[in-house]
Amino acid sequence: MIYYQRGAADEVLSDAALRAGLNEALGKIGSRRRVCAIPPDFTRFHSRAGEITRYLWDYYGAALVDIMPALGTHRPMSRAEIEAMFPNLPPNLFREHRWRSDTVTLGMVPRAFISELIEADFGYDWPVQVNRLLYGGRHDLIASIGQVVPHEVTGMANHAKNILIGTGGSESIHRSHFLGAVHGVERIVGRIDNPVRAVIDYAMREFAAVLPILYILTVIGSNEKGQSVVRGLFVGDDRACFEEASALSARVNITVVDKPIKKCVTYLNPEQFRSAWLGNKAIYRTRMAIADGGELIILAPGIRSFGEDRAIDSLIRQFKYSGTEKILQELRHAEGLRANLSAAAHLIHGSSEGRFRITYAPGFLSRNECESVGVGYARIDSMLEKYNPAKMNPGWNRVNGEKIYYVNNPALGLWVHAGRWEMASTTARAL
Repeated sequence: MIYYQRGAADEVLSDAALRAGLNEALGKIGSRRRVCAIPPDFTRFHSRAGEITRYLWDYYGAALVDIMPALGTHRPMSRAEIEAMFPNLPPNLFREHRWRSDTVTLGMVPRAFISELIEADFGYDWPVQVNRLLYGGRHDLIASIGQVVPHEVTGMANHAKNILIGTGGSESIHRSHFLGAVHGVERIVGRIDNPVRAVIDYAMREFAAVLPILYILTVIGSNEKGQSVVRGLFVGDDRACFEEASALSARVNITVVDKPIKKCVTYLNPEQFRSAWLGNKAIYRTRMAIADGGELIILAPGIRSFGEDRAIDSLIRQFKYSGTEKILQELRHAEGLRANLSAAAHLIHGSSEGRFRITYAPGFLSRNECESVGVGYARIDSMLEKYNPAKMNPGWNRVNGEKIYYVNNPALGLWVHAGRWEMASTTARAL
């Protein structure tokens, strides 16, 4: 059931409207004694989940007993990040999701079901895993908060993904990301219905329906000054609110360029993007807009590693962004990579498959490090001088006589050329 919905491509919801809409929805579901909030982490700062979590605290008071950011594989939030995203909330409410050790398995999505979706043998069942904090009746409300936006693994981010992957375990995260990668990022990103979402929906329906989840979903767009604004708020306890939010996000967050981009420049905020594991959204979200033989330049002053932890970082350095077919071959005999399928997925997602050049301008990685994993390198200082984010507008710009396309934060949308978007929807890939 949808308890509240408001949104349009030209709507701007104020903080007061956001609070009022949430309070209206909460009033419809009745009182609660023990509430757990599952917002995203700092990498989704623009989702407005920080403010919404504060509104939950204001509404429920002492009944809000746990706040657990949905980290997935991301590193834990620092105290400074928590204070910045969730100001004035009691620090003792926050819990850390440990994705490698602190989960329970609720059931298995059968290998046969998954294989039927992709018309090939996937090779694995999919374990339905959640953080043990959410299981066992500890709460009579789990508020899953976050932004619906095009996403490379699940097509559109959020809804059940926030629970089953954001608080999921190592096997569920590895296998879902790998499923998305082998099916093809360009066949998934920006599309609400796809094999990964079908698996998550099956898992929620068959095994996780007992969890008392309320989905609180935002759609974020940009105004004429390039500032983020709330275009929609959707609150409900089933898939309907997600479908409404996704329809709005498709209108707000997908930009169709008039011609393939020869040179695309993206900027990654150093406070949010410190690894290529996160920063490669610059590749995922622009790849369908870039011309064959074109170039993607990633201005990444905060990037200091490839993976979010040492184990994943080591695998990326070992196997490189070498393309789908190469990674699938490596999986046949590389035990370490098979045990970390999300790393394999990341290596596939992060490759242009030889179609365009990728040049990183990182703040803390060397030329040798970048080139050793299969991407180009440029000095961050010279690139920021040439492509000064403060002097460029989103979209087409002319820099020293050269026409370039600028994306200020690739995590906030999807950029496509209509011809490639249509071609991707009909292209099949065999495992």
